[in-house]
Amino acid sequence: MKTTYQLIVASIFTLLAVSNTIAQTKQNAKTMNTNQSNELAIINKLSTQSAVVNMPVSQLLNAPGNEGLREFFFTPVKNKTALKGKKIAVLVADGFEEIELTGPVWYFKELGAEVEIVAPKYNPAPERFGLSYPEMSKTHVMAIQYIQPVGWIKFDKTADQIKVNDYDAVFIPGGAWNPDNLRNDKDVIKFIQDFNKSGKLIAAICHAPVVLASADILKGKKLTGYWNIQVDLKNAGGNVIEAPVVTDGNLITSRHPIDVADFSRAVESWLIKK
Repeated sequence: MKTTYQLIVASIFTLLAVSNTIAQTKQNAKTMNTNQSNELAIINKLSTQSAVVNMPVSQLLNAPGNEGLREFFFTPVKNKTALKGKKIAVLVADGFEEIELTGPVWYFKELGAEVEIVAPKYNPAPERFGLSYPEMSKTHVMAIQYIQPVGWIKFDKTADQIKVNDYDAVFIPGGAWNPDNLRNDKDVIKFIQDFNKSGKLIAAICHAPVVLASADILKGKKLTGYWNIQVDLKNAGGNVIEAPVVTDGNLITSRHPIDVADFSRAVESWLIKK
């Protein structure tokens, strides 16, 4: 049995141990806080200030000089069966310019066409890239307005599931990121090449013609595109023309969201004649 003295000594050692533990914990916490503070400071230096740019469709349609674009969307379509029996594939990936997809798709459907939205097969970046994908990115593609993400649209099929014989036309919207995502997809490029050989219509607006450059189908073709990519189109062998819309054989191209009306009508005209 322990003596009172031994109990007192044991208690003192216990208190000292607890005291050392508390001191060590405080020191660790202080070090951790310091480390976290340093890491946060570095992260802040690596990050830019967040801001939301708002460019609603109404603002585009009401902008000075876009009266024709506004009239295109707000004038009721008279012939609801002009493209009945026609089937159009929209090739699109994350980063497409919103109005360049939704505008023509709305118009083609108003004319009675069947439209399917086709995206590359889901292929997330490697973990070391540090990217996080929402669950809906497996079934949807992201829309942008100029360079600002604004929403999502569901796709119907993936590029590895489609066949040339299933469609009368292929349409590619622009957007700064979308074409870069498309041009690196082997299924997309192979489909465009095969579609071109069939002589069926290929339509591309804004940045989208660079996908056709990657498919190597522009040599000797007259076309147009967004101003920043025109040198790429020339380097791919194309004859670039500064016009709202250019038609050369089975190829229709346009430059910018403000050309959506001319672009859509050109696609309509080509399909009706065929």
